[in-house]
Amino acid sequence: MVREIRKQLATVIVVDDGSNDGTGTLAAEAGAEVIRHDGPQGKGAALRAGWGRAVERGFSWALSMDGDGQHAAADITTFLASAGQGRAALVVGNRMPDAAAMPWLRRKVNRWMSRRLSRVAGCELPDSQCGFRLMRLDVWRQLELRTTHFEIESELLLAFVAAGQGVEFVPIQVLYKTEQSKISPWRDTWRWFRWLLVGRVRRKVERAEARLKTT
Repeated sequence: MVREIRKQLATVIVVDDGSNDGTGTLAAEAGAEVIRHDGPQGKGAALRAGWGRAVERGFSWALSMDGDGQHAAADITTFLASAGQGRAALVVGNRMPDAAAMPWLRRKVNRWMSRRLSRVAGCELPDSQCGFRLMRLDVWRQLELRTTHFEIESELLLAFVAAGQGVEFVPIQVLYKTEQSKISPWRDTWRWFRWLLVGRVRRKVERAEARLKTT
């Protein structure tokens, strides 16, 4: 995966989130810059580490891809073309045009979560859980993100929308082979529900405080 990405992008940063299978070594041998966590800290923490390193390196944009082979490097040009039009600060992959190629449970859960997040955001978010994204780093640095696990995808989307930043979805290939998802169905679903509930309560409190200030 690193070798394929480097055919299009010179710099690849891999966050090795406490793996014990030689991931970091193999990534480095393929030409990636590796950030190593001694123990698993969660997807959200890993992404923030990678984005932070990209900022340190002086990059304006960061392209995020899952490391399990579900994202095709060939689709990178689609993201770059969308960003080049200047309308979006966040470009997200959309697997829904070929949703039948996704595992049944993932497709159902993704659509269910996307409908609920779309209601909160007030706009359509067709594939809210896709981790294939191109993001403007100056916008990200201004956001206050709290999550450290898989709910980071949802939180980031809502944060960009709330900040009035353009979000676009681009069609990507759907690649599912024999890889095992790192998502824990019960634990991570509970985290997502807790995050969504806490966010709703926070927004209600903020609206109430705003009303008090205007009276």
